[in-house]
Amino acid sequence: MEENPFPAWSWSVEQCLKEYNVRIDKGLSSYEVEKRRERYGWNELTKEKGKPLWRLVLEQFDDMLVKILLVAAFISFILAYLHGDECEELGFEAYVEPFVIVLILVLNAIVGVIQETNAEKALEALKEMQCESGKVLRDGYFVPDLPARELVPGDIVELRVGDKVPADMRVAALKTSTLRVEQSSLTGEAMPVLKGTSPIFMDDCELQAKENMVFAGTTVVNGSCICIVVNTGMNTEIGKIQTQIHEASLEESNTPLKKKLDEFGNRLTTVIGLVCLIVWVINYKYFLTWDLVNGWPTNFRFSFEKCTYYFKIAVALAVAAIPEGLPAVITTCLALGTRKMAQKNAIVRKLPSVETLGCTTVICSDKTGTLTTNQMSATEFFTLGGKITSSRIFHVEGSTYDPKDGGIVDWNCYNMDANLQAMAEICAVCNDAGIFCNGRLFRATGLPTEAALKVLVEKMGVPDVKARNKIRDTQLAASYLIDRSTVKLGCCEWWTKRSKRVATLEFDRIRKSMSVLVREPTGRNRLLVKGAVESLLERSSHVQLADGSLVPLDEPYRQLLLLRNLEMSSKGLRCLGLAYKDDLGEFSDYYTETHPAHKKLLDPACYSSIESELVFVGVVGLRDPPRDEVHKAIDDCREAGIKVMVITGDNKSTAEAICQEIRLFSEGEQLKGASFTGKEFMALSPSEQIEILSKPGGKVFSRAEPRHKQEIVRMLKEMGEIVAMTGDGVNDAPALKLADIGIAMGITGTEVAKEASDMVLADDNFSTIVSAVAEGRSIYNNMKAFIRYMISSNVGEVISIFLTAALSIPECMIPVQLLWVNLVTDGPPATALGFNPADVDIMRKPPRKSDDALINSWVLFRYLVIGSYVGIATVGIFILWYTQASFLGINLVSDGHTLVELSQLRNWGECSSWSNFTVTPFTVGDGRVITFSNPCDYFSVGKVKAVTLSLSVLVAIEMFNSLNALSEDNSLVTMPPWRNPWLLVAMSFSFGMHCLILYVPFLADVFGIVPLSLNEWFLVILVSAPVILIDEVLKLVGRRRRWKRKKKKTA
Repeated sequence: MEENPFPAWSWSVEQCLKEYNVRIDKGLSSYEVEKRRERYGWNELTKEKGKPLWRLVLEQFDDMLVKILLVAAFISFILAYLHGDECEELGFEAYVEPFVIVLILVLNAIVGVIQETNAEKALEALKEMQCESGKVLRDGYFVPDLPARELVPGDIVELRVGDKVPADMRVAALKTSTLRVEQSSLTGEAMPVLKGTSPIFMDDCELQAKENMVFAGTTVVNGSCICIVVNTGMNTEIGKIQTQIHEASLEESNTPLKKKLDEFGNRLTTVIGLVCLIVWVINYKYFLTWDLVNGWPTNFRFSFEKCTYYFKIAVALAVAAIPEGLPAVITTCLALGTRKMAQKNAIVRKLPSVETLGCTTVICSDKTGTLTTNQMSATEFFTLGGKITSSRIFHVEGSTYDPKDGGIVDWNCYNMDANLQAMAEICAVCNDAGIFCNGRLFRATGLPTEAALKVLVEKMGVPDVKARNKIRDTQLAASYLIDRSTVKLGCCEWWTKRSKRVATLEFDRIRKSMSVLVREPTGRNRLLVKGAVESLLERSSHVQLADGSLVPLDEPYRQLLLLRNLEMSSKGLRCLGLAYKDDLGEFSDYYTETHPAHKKLLDPACYSSIESELVFVGVVGLRDPPRDEVHKAIDDCREAGIKVMVITGDNKSTAEAICQEIRLFSEGEQLKGASFTGKEFMALSPSEQIEILSKPGGKVFSRAEPRHKQEIVRMLKEMGEIVAMTGDGVNDAPALKLADIGIAMGITGTEVAKEASDMVLADDNFSTIVSAVAEGRSIYNNMKAFIRYMISSNVGEVISIFLTAALSIPECMIPVQLLWVNLVTDGPPATALGFNPADVDIMRKPPRKSDDALINSWVLFRYLVIGSYVGIATVGIFILWYTQASFLGINLVSDGHTLVELSQLRNWGECSSWSNFTVTPFTVGDGRVITFSNPCDYFSVGKVKAVTLSLSVLVAIEMFNSLNALSEDNSLVTMPPWRNPWLLVAMSFSFGMHCLILYVPFLADVFGIVPLSLNEWFLVILVSAPVILIDEVLKLVGRRRRWKRKKKKTA
């Protein structure tokens, strides 16, 4: 049930307990639990009802081209049935045509349904994130493994290290001094978050600020606590994300190409309708006749047979005009594109997104792990020199947890002075992290900052020469081991063996530091401390110089050190201060828990006094560094006209520093109007938001929540941008689903993010997105080439059928032949055009607008010219065979067929009224003789040779036309066919398939054709070849037009 939850984070624990009428030591009673369950329901994510299968299937047919084909298939089936009744034979051949059309549509629908069902999987992955059980206080007793779905608001739950949080809960009491929760998948914060019990006095605050709340699906990494359940089921933050994913999936829109093809389909429908109407109007006199009496028409006579004949022509027109092979070719080309992208570490989950990538105008990127390595590393540290006023700054190279990645710049301090030794000791021993190698990647166990300090120690080395050489030899041997999963940190081990740890003072948010008590080789104890620089300086009384001497720390020196710290922080570094204490009083001989001072170590309130009078050593600056390749990728985006926006959950100063370093903003650029927190941006008016988003240049949004990301993506889409959005957490899933291209991280990404995305980055790298965009652009250009090729072929077929009807000659091609040409003969060359090499300047052009026309007026004119030639050639050879004895010296009557006048051919329907009309039998290529019982059959059964010639000319022209499609404007002289060898292979295959149906008797019967002689093949090539010359002339004109336009612009 939907409830308005109260702001538990801004209420005290006592107020929350009172609100839920529960005691922290008793929990809820069984009766109260049942009452609340009736009110709030089960603690589980409800499964949104997906579309039923029948609806998904029906939606695949909601497309104009598909509807035309369905009508054509239906008419074709009726005509085949009526024809079968008349001839009293219902052979398979009669139904080939409707069967093939329906088969194409069914295959298309299956592919569509498979893609649709993928969307539902994101919601399933969310369910897997939910916790299964928890330790809950009921009726005064703890139930150790109560199923999480049975929780209700008001339940008292105990959480321990490693537990997954079962619901959104208010922290009521800490059982350890600190509690840390890993909630990066929900908020995008790189580090585990410290939690406490104090109320936060803000009614509307962001998730990151709710430091006394733990959220469902997150994990406890340190400490334990008692919590009160506040929200369950769909009211939890993870439940809200599920609702957002569902809403986003309902908002999914078509890809730019799909929109263009739909638009093309609608126009095509109009054209087909008009052409059919014109054909009927031209030929009305054949099926509708009347007598004129006193100037008025009477005695109307209607011929059903002739009417159905023109119906057949209408079906042929529909089949000719629609490129049936287009969906298959597009799918093949996209599939080949996904293979290419997979080689570049971009795994495409949804095929159409390959093409959408090509027109991406905005990339909204996460910072942590995408622009940065998501591996904390020390980049610089400073200690004092010989005098308190002179500080030494050391720069550290390397951006991963691999100790061999980089080193300390100009490092010559192998025989470390006292200061550097103290620093290395603190970093190595006051540390609980570890490093392991996962395949090629080095990963951290424990806190990322501590892991980075251990790597720094390995780069610094140890002061003992003997030990240093031994460590070097061990590391050399380890590099040859088969098992490299455990990383041996030799230097850190040397320090931990030297300084034995005897007690730990845990971190807390009041003193902002942690420390360890260690037994030095001298036998004395020492306290090693690390924490916030300001906090440590307040509690320090001395500073250690390079020679080991101590100098009292007065206020001017303290300010000097704070200034140095501020300089490092302004670069986006996370600064950690390091200090130690030798004069430990009662702790100077502490060794075990039996020591009298042990009681003080159990009380965190005493920690501040123990960590006082410290000796300050230095500061280490850490950060999550940007990836090396990102600079170039950002420059490529700028050159390609793509805007980059960084949307992160991290704080503002860190985000700005990283963005300046990766050159998203130029040197010294004012960030006013380009950098906002999520809350600041949402507080602006819609017009101001649009103005900011539409300004050129980079943008950064920090402290962004899931709803902020979603809102920014929605606004950009409404502005007409094509948005690619990256993300790895659960919180990113709604925005990933809503974006035109959702890109999830393969290494750090949650399962939910991957399922909601269109593409997964195998290497989590921003530069991979940029190379995927380049690949997408190249694929789109190639798709445009084959779409134009296929459509120009179809224009030729339409003109050919139109000419047949306009001249009233017998149909020179039947629908099943046209289907064969559109699917089998045109398919391979069109697919091969998908292998055209990419343009060199592909990433130097601005992104194409999503509303750019697929076919502009000049290209349409070219199609009409080429199409007219195709039509004239196919119909022309048909007429030549019937009326001419020879053509260009080629004998056409060697088979013995009868010649007729053109006027007879045009009035073939009136053949039965002709007197003394006779025809002689003739032979076809395989030696078969065609005979006629009725002379008028010469125009139906006897046209088999003429039809074969027309079909062969159409196939040959389309093969030559595929060479024209190699380049939109460049001549075959500058772009020769062997630049794309796959096209030559595809042409040979298509021609081979055509020969197959000609020379295999069964197939020849199905398609109503006969074999051709060598002489006839020569005629076919002679009539087809000029299409190359015609298009070369048109390309030349096109190049001249473009050159003149360019000259006009520069003038």
